[in-house]
Amino acid sequence: MSQAQIATWIIVALGIAGVILRPWRLPEALWAVACAIALVAFGLLPVPDAWTGIAKGADVYFFLTGMMLIAELARSEGLFDWLAGIAASHARGSPTRLFALVYIVGIVVTAFLSNDATAVVLTPAVYAAARAARADPLPYLYICAFIANAASFALPISNPANLVVFDGHMPPLLQWLARFGLPSLVSIAVTYAILRWTQRAHPREPTDKNPHVPSLTREGMIVGIALILAAISLLVVSALGLDLGLPTFVVGALTLIVVMFFRGFGAMEALKHISWGVVPLVAGLFVFVEALDRTGLLGFLSDQLRRGAQDAPALTAWASAFVAGFGSNIANNLPVGLLAGAAIQLDSPPPLTTDAILIGVDLGPNLSVTGSLATILWLVALRREGEHVSALEFLKVGALIMPVSLVLAVAALFIGR
Repeated sequence: MSQAQIATWIIVALGIAGVILRPWRLPEALWAVACAIALVAFGLLPVPDAWTGIAKGADVYFFLTGMMLIAELARSEGLFDWLAGIAASHARGSPTRLFALVYIVGIVVTAFLSNDATAVVLTPAVYAAARAARADPLPYLYICAFIANAASFALPISNPANLVVFDGHMPPLLQWLARFGLPSLVSIAVTYAILRWTQRAHPREPTDKNPHVPSLTREGMIVGIALILAAISLLVVSALGLDLGLPTFVVGALTLIVVMFFRGFGAMEALKHISWGVVPLVAGLFVFVEALDRTGLLGFLSDQLRRGAQDAPALTAWASAFVAGFGSNIANNLPVGLLAGAAIQLDSPPPLTTDAILIGVDLGPNLSVTGSLATILWLVALRREGEHVSALEFLKVGALIMPVSLVLAVAALFIGR
């Protein structure tokens, strides 16, 4: 291995560690961008190749921006508070019913608005609803973290990682549902059962039968209608097999324009609360992948996938799912998804292997707090509400949920194949 290869690995490792650990509480994007610049500055990655890597993420940038805009408008107009309040009201004092209703809301938000939306904007709404129902909020907050990953392959739009794994070759909607419909249902059901069992000691006391339900404003109703239309539009785009990024961005921009028509420029406040740092963060990760490609890593991974798929396709699918799943907790699922997607595009392994990798990338992060950006954002949202969940506490729950749900979800892939 050459000195250039070793230096590239060290800089990329430092960048990923900075994103996950956030030393000195510096933003994740700062570490990714700084290390990407370092790769270019030390001559390890030519400038044209760096720009090529950044350009490859265009669809993801558009998708993230559009989804964050829609989600923030829904939050700012009180739509999520209203949904969580409705769930608390329909629980009618039953903690078990409230748990199930919050879980259902989490499935819907994750499936149609992505797992990051569940972590960022549903979490504070669920906290407020639990407080209004005079219930211990922690079991319901756990729902937001775990369903954000468990339901993230229900639809192509449910997780930005889906876009990077398939890297411009996203299966059309009907094909997606045929391949991932049953595994997604299994993942959601198993995660619910185990999470409900782990939290059985918490929600025993009756909750308030008549909690306060915030009223839904006209603008909130407009955003709700826009969300429904947006979901339908994106499903149509997905069914046609087209890229999701630009349509998602357009839908988000149109939603903002409609809300501005009723609220004026006050609606622009939503732009201030969007986590814009996610875009340069992802751009930096794309540069990392481009640099790692020059070290021969992607060629090696692609070669291993090809040989494994030829010699032992079933074993390769299982191994790929577990490597992607557990690897996501070491290096975060977005970098792992980018590496996997790049390796897949080099050699196009069988769909069974690709699908197993996607499930590992999406579901693996339910093991630890470092697994996905959504879980990290969930922790931030918790701290804002004065709640704290340690890495060990999360691991105790995740160690029960993730391995079982991953095994059963991948097993479901084999049914009908």
